[in-house]
Amino acid sequence: MSVTTKTAPATRRGVTEHAAIAAIDSGTRVLRLPTIRDRFEQTAAAAQREQLSYLGFLAELVMAECDDRDRRRAARRIHDAGFPRDKRIEEFSFHANPSVNPAVIHQLATCAWVKAGHPLCLIGDSGTGKSHLLIGLGTAAAEAGHRVRYTLASKLVNELVEAADDKQLSKTIARYGRVDLLCLDELGYMELDRRGAELPFQVLTEREERSAIAIASNEPFSGWTKTFTDPRLCAAIVDRLTFAGQIIETGTVSYRLAHARHARTTGASSNRHAGAKSG
Repeated sequence: MSVTTKTAPATRRGVTEHAAIAAIDSGTRVLRLPTIRDRFEQTAAAAQREQLSYLGFLAELVMAECDDRDRRRAARRIHDAGFPRDKRIEEFSFHANPSVNPAVIHQLATCAWVKAGHPLCLIGDSGTGKSHLLIGLGTAAAEAGHRVRYTLASKLVNELVEAADDKQLSKTIARYGRVDLLCLDELGYMELDRRGAELPFQVLTEREERSAIAIASNEPFSGWTKTFTDPRLCAAIVDRLTFAGQIIETGTVSYRLAHARHARTTGASSNRHAGAKSG
């Protein structure tokens, strides 16, 4: 009476399926291919069902790895930009703020202005969506492969003052000069002395006509003398931020305040309705 023993199925050249899986797992770890490591078995099963060729199967795996790598890089660039919160252009309510032209914003989201190194100014009162647009366009630029840095104007000035005191000013200005897009928020909320105004001017000069900058301000350009008290310096800064650039005016009506009022009114109406029902 003969006894038969079951063995693991063999692949070509005598390598068992278990050994092949172990080799792929080990090799993809060494080569740092996490997506291929995670998906090769399910992709192989799908390729068998769909009768893909060896090349088709390999192409599926390689494209999946490339797509995931692109997503991870984009996520890293967004993280490194230092945005204070997640805001995207597709979440912006153009209906709530008709002052903002959606066609213009969607064109800016293609990032051609970033590639060209042009400036962008978002001017409007508080609550009109300036920061949302600034962060959303910055996020779009990071996802498109650009190096982006977000900072508050006050934080930038403080950082530059500290760098100057530590004799690290040139290095700090050069670091800001290396990013493809600098997003400067809340410009116009403070009054700067001569030194405080000259330091960010050096950053603008470093980037002039070479790398893009986007600013958000609650003050029209005519009111910037409250921040940059030296008229000549103020004019030079405005010139650098507007030459060959785009100006988006977000208006004076706070849709954030209007939304809050609408929410309160809706909530009060719902409570009255519920009270009437229970009564």
